[in-house]
Parts: sequence; C-alpha cells; structure tokens
Amino acid sequence: MDRASEFRHTGVVKYPSDTTDTAERAGHAPAVTASRVEDTRKNPASTGREIPEGQTRAAVVQLLLEEGPITAPEIGERLGLSAAGVRRHLDALIESGEAQAAAPPRRQGRGRGRPARRFQLTAVGRARLGHSYDDLATAAMRHLRELGGDAAVEDFARRRVDSILGTIAPADENVDDVESVAEEIAGAFTASGFAASTRRVGTGVQICQHHCPVSHVAEQFPELCEAEQEAFVRILGTHVQRLATIANGDAFCTTHVPVLSKADAPRPEPPT
Repeated sequence: MDRASEFRHTGVVKYPSDTTDTAERAGHAPAVTASRVEDTRKNPASTGREIPEGQTRAAVVQLLLEEGPITAPEIGERLGLSAAGVRRHLDALIESGEAQAAAPPRRQGRGRGRPARRFQLTAVGRARLGHSYDDLATAAMRHLRELGGDAAVEDFARRRVDSILGTIAPADENVDDVESVAEEIAGAFTASGFAASTRRVGTGVQICQHHCPVSHVAEQFPELCEAEQEAFVRILGTHVQRLATIANGDAFCTTHVPVLSKADAPRPEPPT
C-alpha cells in the first residue's frame, strides 16, 4: 500500500467542498457547492430538477465557512433563495448548534438603522465538517508497529484504556458492587465519547457502547478492543464475553458480565 492511500478514507461524511472533485472523477453524481447551487438557481433548466434540501443546506454551510460572518440577504442573493428559505436553513443550523449570530461590528459613523445580523459557523459546525483524524491515527499506529512490533501496539492499547478507566476501583465480592462498577465503566466510556450504558440481562449485566470514536482504527488494530476486554476482566474481577463490536460491523459493542459472587465465578485468566 502506498503512503498516500493511508490518508485517503476518513469514514466520515464531508461537505461538498471536500468531495466534489473526487465524486466527479469517480463517476458519481456531482456534489453541489455554493457556486453550483447559485448557478442552478439562476438557471434551473440547466439540470431539469430541483436542488435537494440537504444539498442547499450544505451550500449555506459552505458560505458560512468561507465568507462568514455573512448576512441572510447575502446568502439569499448568492444562492438564489427566498428570505423564508434562508431563514429556514439558518434556524435549523442554529437549533442544531452549528451556526450562530456573530457579534455586531462596531458602528462606523452615524448611519441610521440597526445593522443587519451576520451569521457564522460555531465550533460544533466546524467539527462536523470532514476531517482525516482516523487516517492519521491509523498511519501512526502502522508506524508504531513498524518501529516496535506487535508489543508496542498492545502496550499503547493498554495505556489508552487505562487513561479512560484508570480511576475506577476494582469490584469486590458483593454482587451489587459488580453492577455498580459496570455502571462506572459505562460512565467513563461515555465521558470519552462512546455513549455507553448498562442493562440487566438475566443473571448478568451488559455494557453497551453505542458509538465508538476509534472504530475505523480498531478495524485494522483489534488490539484496541482486546485491551478494553482485558481491562473489564481486571476491574470487574470476573470473566466477560464480547458479544458484538462496532469494529466488526455490528450496530454497537456489547460486553456481557455475569453477576456472580467471586466464590462462584470462574477465575479470570491472566493476560498472555
């Protein structure tokens, strides 16, 4: 695999400015940028069909990114949108936290009237634009393996999960304590972006991670998932079973923890 390919796929949806050239070269339907929406609005017959709502929203975002702070009338003029159309898109972006009204500029002179409100992207809006963090992390992991072999990758994976769960005290023999510690584990993972929860199932409890911010990397480096399972065994003091993982294509990661006293539970095997 050539070096350039390591930084190609990000596993995230990018706004049209990032994907236009790639999509067109690949023979996909052309992406719609702010300029393309503007041209089509002025000449609807050029395509023969209405511009989809999502593509128009992406064009509004592109204007906010490239020319913000920008006023609503300026957006409407650039994209050929009605005032109501601009308000609808801006209201939706503001409600989702992706856009906000910018602080008004200091008044120059004594012009009459209130200056038009200008809008810009927020940090949330910028964070939802495409990025290549996954590819960068994967390339770094490959380089780590080249330098230190599998042991270096495994050590990194253990250190990473310890940074998430390191403050959680091991469970004692009390059954309720095992469930409580499982909930602490879920809370720690949620704080790290995994959207985790627990649920009681029969004689056990399941730790469910509904999102995995490193799933793209874990697809190629299962050591990340294995280190999590080892940490669960160590902290909960009992064997656990992985039922599903996002890295393997499942909808979420599920780990089953039997809720038994330590006297009855199988002794966990030490990591090899």
